[in-house]
Amino acid sequence: MTSENPLRADAQRNRERILIAAEEVFLERGAGASLDDVAKCAGVGIGTLYRRFPTREALLAAMYSERFLSLAKASLSRDAELDPAGSVHIYLEELVMHTNIYRGLATSLGTVLQAGTPGCHATSQEGMRLLRRAQESGALRQDVSFADLVCVATAISLAVEQDGSPKSRVAHLVGLFLNGIATR
Repeated sequence: MTSENPLRADAQRNRERILIAAEEVFLERGAGASLDDVAKCAGVGIGTLYRRFPTREALLAAMYSERFLSLAKASLSRDAELDPAGSVHIYLEELVMHTNIYRGLATSLGTVLQAGTPGCHATSQEGMRLLRRAQESGALRQDVSFADLVCVATAISLAVEQDGSPKSRVAHLVGLFLNGIATR
């Protein structure tokens, strides 16, 4: 909800309870866990959950908004330290690591990023900015889109989710992809 449309106090409490319960349920059972279980854990009816979050992806986007804001801010803060291709590399690694907080989120990553929450918007804008910067520097191919980066992040997330791969495996897979789209 935006500041133009503040929620009633009881509605805000329900929203917060749903987000807390979803965090607990999704950490335990993965992003595909029953939304009925989330509602029960929050102590609200399923109708209340769907009134606040009409889809699973809307709920995930709301849960991830702060995480994605942090990802975008961290990326911006190190902009001067890294070359354009290195910035894309670190961004993709972090996107994969954030995606793997809940098992099964990877299958919804593209939809979640389009949800329009402040964090989803910031992360998408930052990814597009980094890609454009790398393309303008000549480091990455011009025919690569942000949607391509999201597909790769999804694929890597799914691959490492299955075996609980360490961060070094994520970095290796991101490196393989970026080497494939490098111009040099």
